[in-house]
This record gives sequence, structure tokens and C-alpha cells, in this order.
Amino acid sequence: MKNLIPILIVCGLFTACTPAAEPITFGEDMCAHCKMTIVDEQFAAEVVTQKGKVFKFDAIECMMQFLQIKQSDKMALMLVRDYENPKEWQDATKCNYLISKELPSPMGAGLSAWLSKENAAAMQAQKGGELYVWATLQQHFSN
Repeated sequence: MKNLIPILIVCGLFTACTPAAEPITFGEDMCAHCKMTIVDEQFAAEVVTQKGKVFKFDAIECMMQFLQIKQSDKMALMLVRDYENPKEWQDATKCNYLISKELPSPMGAGLSAWLSKENAAAMQAQKGGELYVWATLQQHFSN
């Protein structure tokens, strides 16, 4: 029994620091970058640091600007919502992105995330704009 208590304490410390996403309370939570209220599920984004601190964003472009200031290599999770399935978080580094003025986002950049490259390309065919992957999107926002 005496050996069990230290083991439980160590296990508790490791699980307490595990970075994890938090749900966004739409219409109440504020964007960590621009301070606007987060209302649109299709464009929401979230960053979780390696220490577990969560930053929520009303638009992917706010997250991208935030990551220009903060070092993205210090982040455990960078999450976006798939434009077609905005109820679940997706790994931002694995998504495709469309920037189209015909598909307005909350901050006006027209930036949307797509899990499916084919669906992003289909929307581009309808609305115009430019397609990006994570690395090229980072380059776009560093300019």
C-alpha cells in the first residue's frame, strides 16, 4: 500500500500535463488574437502549448498570425475545423487550405480548412482562390 501512493502521484502528474483540446463555447469564448467573440464553427481554430495552455481563435488567420508571434514548435497541438465537418477538431498540419474572397471568413482573409484535398479543389473550382498545404500556408502568412 505504501508503494502504491507514490505511483499514483507520479501517474497523476503525467496525466495532468498532457496537452488536450478544449471545447469552444460559441458565442461566449473570445479569440486569443483579435478578442472577437468566436461564433462560426467552420472557421474556429485552437492551439495547445506543450505545457497545456489553450488558445482559441475565431478564424484560422488569427491562429496563423498568433503563430507568427509565438513559436509553433513550442505547440503540442494546432487544430482547425474542417469546413465541411465543423463539429470535430482536425490536425492543422494535415489539412488543405483554400483562400478565396468568395468564401468569407470572420476576419476577412477567406481562409478555410479542408480535410479532403479533392473537396477543397472542388470548392476552388466553384469559388476561385488559391490552395495551400500547411507548409505553404505558413509561408504565405510569414510574408
